[in-house]
Amino acid sequence: MTATEQASNGNLPDGTVAVVVVAAGLGERLGAGVPKAFVELGGQNLLELSEAIALSLEHPIWLVRVVPNNYTGERERSWENGEVVGQAVVAGGSTRQESVAAGLAVIPTGIDHVLIHDAARALTPSDVFARVLAALEAGAQAVVPALPVTDTIKQVELQGDREVVVDTPDRASLRAIQTPQGFKLETLRDLHANAVNADATDDAGLAEQAGVVVEVVEGSPDAFKVTTPQDLKYARYVLSTRGQTS
Repeated sequence: MTATEQASNGNLPDGTVAVVVVAAGLGERLGAGVPKAFVELGGQNLLELSEAIALSLEHPIWLVRVVPNNYTGERERSWENGEVVGQAVVAGGSTRQESVAAGLAVIPTGIDHVLIHDAARALTPSDVFARVLAALEAGAQAVVPALPVTDTIKQVELQGDREVVVDTPDRASLRAIQTPQGFKLETLRDLHANAVNADATDDAGLAEQAGVVVEVVEGSPDAFKVTTPQDLKYARYVLSTRGQTS
């Protein structure tokens, strides 16, 4: 019996954490010719880099990859580091919300906490994962890593054919939100089950709409999202500063 079959049958080690890596986007702005999560960086693709960092957690991991439909034939992997007690590969949906819901659907019972991570944030340091999980273990229902906003932010409106500034929010209270976002598993399942016509851009947005308190922990500048060719160039630089090839 494989580890996945064992875990599916309810034989989960104590403290097992589910990690859903969302990698279903096509990444058209990156223009790489393959879905963004499968772009190579330092000898691995963004999805593999994201998973390897997640597995640095000192917990048994149930790992879910949410990928484009034509990538679901990808086989389970063997890992030199980290304890993977179960794996699943599922097809994503037309929206991020649908993709996360597909990932949640294959997580077995008996798991308390889930981390939702974007494969595009492949260089997120392991200590960010650890901080999010520690907050969950301390009792939070929803947790996000974040950084203070350093740029001045303007709210704009379209007036006729012109875009004009209508407000300047106080940046002292603003945060740039990253992943992994952590949740009590049953809380997140309930949020998705009740998210009819929701327009949230992330899972924390669903929590906010439902009145669930979302706690904030420190993020990292390295947890940036690879979206454009310039982002990919910067990611290669970050890898080089870590002593890894690009």
